Amino acid sequence: MTPKSSAALVAPAVAASLVLTACAPASGDGGGDRPLVLATFTVLADMTSAVAGDHVEVRSITPPEAEVHQYDPTPQDVRSAAEADLIVENGLHLEEWFGQFIEQSQAPTVTLSDGIETQPVTHVPGHPDETAEEDMPTDPHAWMSPRRALTYVENIEEALSELAPEHAEDFAANAEEYAGELEALISETEERIEAVDQPVHVVSCEGGFGYLATDLGLQEHYLWPVNADGEGTPQQVEAQIDYVQEHQVPRIFCESTVNPGPQEQVAEAAEAELGDPLYVDSLSEDDGPVPSYLELLEYDIDLILGAAEEDLHSGDD
Repeated sequence: MTPKSSAALVAPAVAASLVLTACAPASGDGGGDRPLVLATFTVLADMTSAVAGDHVEVRSITPPEAEVHQYDPTPQDVRSAAEADLIVENGLHLEEWFGQFIEQSQAPTVTLSDGIETQPVTHVPGHPDETAEEDMPTDPHAWMSPRRALTYVENIEEALSELAPEHAEDFAANAEEYAGELEALISETEERIEAVDQPVHVVSCEGGFGYLATDLGLQEHYLWPVNADGEGTPQQVEAQIDYVQEHQVPRIFCESTVNPGPQEQVAEAAEAELGDPLYVDSLSEDDGPVPSYLELLEYDIDLILGAAEEDLHSGDD
């Protein structure tokens, strides 16, 4: 999933941070009176902030628009780990760099995917990956399922309540409100899917939509299973072209954090539209299309369902 070079580069960063952390504030300082919680990437940071409210300072280790799979923590990141009171990660082998990153931290770590029903990366038809279906790796992108995100919210509430029990009632209220927004999105999306009443295909660069596809009954196809070296091979491109042509998929996508070049080849050869980038591993900047996790889900769902809805309406003309 993550190139070996990522792990190799963390070690120098950790070593360099030893000097930087020597005079760092003790755990609990967080640069202010509030506890400091670090999240491994922006999606988790936003979810945590929604539950925390003003009682906790929440920072993301990776910046907006960053690719979390292959991220190389900096000395500043490692210094932040030394200052943190709590660190939250996704787990499921998403953050392969995480083990060495937290060597300089005594903060407890919570894996927010704990308790969800995991699934392997979807073994899509016609894909050149020779891995047997039962041997496909676990899909780490569980937050892309609004249903499974409810478990993330529960885990965040529990972790924050242990960190700052004096604010537990507020955390519970915030979590309940946030869960209600997720449930409303689930309901609205299910109604849209039912109205389309035809197969909906999500054709992407990375196989990051398996959980969402399971939730909504989508048909998924991708160029590569999980972001790694050797992406966009001729065999992967050919398999994607065949799938798009066979199923007459009108619009295909790539994700915001990867090179769209191979998918551009697919779109041209299959005479399909290449849609706007989908967001999976990162939020956008504040002035971008998905500055929050809920907006990420809404945005992606709108793009994925939009082509099918347009096709349905064009058939009514």
